[in-house]
Amino acid sequence: MDVDGPKPKGKPVVLWIGTNTCAGDLLSFLNNSNPDYHAWVNEYVDFRYDYLIGAAEGPRNVEILESALTDMPGQYILIVEGTVPVGSKELCSVIGIRNGEPWTAFQAVRELGAKAEYIIAAGTCAAFGGPYAADPNPSDSLPLQAVLRERTIINVPGCPINPEWMMGTINHLIMYGVPELDGLNRPKLFYGQTIHDQCQRRVHYENSVFAQRLGEPWCMYKLGCKGPTTYADCPSRQWNSEHLNWPVKANTPCIGCTSPEFPDGDMPFFEHLPDVKLPGIKMRANQVGKWAGLFTAIGIGRHLAANILTGRLAGNYKRDLVNLRRKKIFKKGFRGKGK
Repeated sequence: MDVDGPKPKGKPVVLWIGTNTCAGDLLSFLNNSNPDYHAWVNEYVDFRYDYLIGAAEGPRNVEILESALTDMPGQYILIVEGTVPVGSKELCSVIGIRNGEPWTAFQAVRELGAKAEYIIAAGTCAAFGGPYAADPNPSDSLPLQAVLRERTIINVPGCPINPEWMMGTINHLIMYGVPELDGLNRPKLFYGQTIHDQCQRRVHYENSVFAQRLGEPWCMYKLGCKGPTTYADCPSRQWNSEHLNWPVKANTPCIGCTSPEFPDGDMPFFEHLPDVKLPGIKMRANQVGKWAGLFTAIGIGRHLAANILTGRLAGNYKRDLVNLRRKKIFKKGFRGKGK
C-alpha cells in the first residue's frame, strides 16, 4: 500500500492474539515490503502484544493484556488470528495463566473484544471458521463474529492472508477509519472483485480454451478453479513481497481460500464439479460475483447457488446448496455461547 499519505497522530496500540491457529497469517504479515515490518512497528504503531514474536513471555504477557483492559479501553486495535474453542472445549486454546487459572482464548477474546476500538479477524479461520472449524471440528471452534456477536468485526480472510491485505486494513483504520466493507465485512479495497474478474487468463475462459491438466497455461476452470466465486485481488496484487506470482500464474487453480465456505465447501479442490444447467437464465461472467453474494445472503445457494452466469459457464460449473454446516456453526454461536 502507498504510505506517503497523512501520518497518524501518536502511535495507536495494536494487540495481536493467536487462538486456534497455524500462525500462517502472522508469518505472512511479516513479509510486508511497503512499509516493511521494521518500519511499521517503529514509525506507525505501538505493537504492544503479539502471541508469537513478542519479547515478553509468561506472566508478563498476561500483564500487557490486562493493562490494555484497565488503562486503554476503547483505545486499541485488537487482531485475532484463528478460531475460538467454546463450551467444554475452551481449554483447547489457552492464552496464559491469569489469577492462577487458565485464561482461555474464549475468555480473552470476549474481554479484550468488548473494550477494543476496532477488531480485525486475521485469516479465514478467524473470519469464517476455515480449516480449524472444518469437519469434524473436534475443538468446537467458532469464527470471531460468532463469539463477539455484539461487535462489528472487520474480516480479512485468506489462508494465509496476503500481507498487504492486513497492512492496508490496519493503516486505513489508523489514518482514515473503517474502510468500506462488503456484505461479509471484508474491505472492498481488497475483496471488491472476484478472482475471475481480474484473472490474466480470463480471455482463455471467454474463448473456451481450458487446461486439461495442471501446469497448462490456459483457463483452469475445468480443473476446479474457484475464481468465479472467490473475492480477492490476488491476480492484480500477487504475492512474494515484490508482487511476483499468484496461484493461477503458477499453474494451479484457485481453491477459494478467502471464501466463507472454505475449505469444506470448496472441496475437492482440483476437480471440476458436475454441471448444473439453468434453462433460460444467462448473465455476463463479470456479474457472477455480485449475484453470488446475493444468493448466499438469502439462502438460495452456497456462495454461488447454481451459477447464474453466461451460457458457457452455466453449462460448465456447479455450485451445490449453501454450506449448511457453516450456517449451523454461526447459528450455534449466536444462540448464547457468549458469557
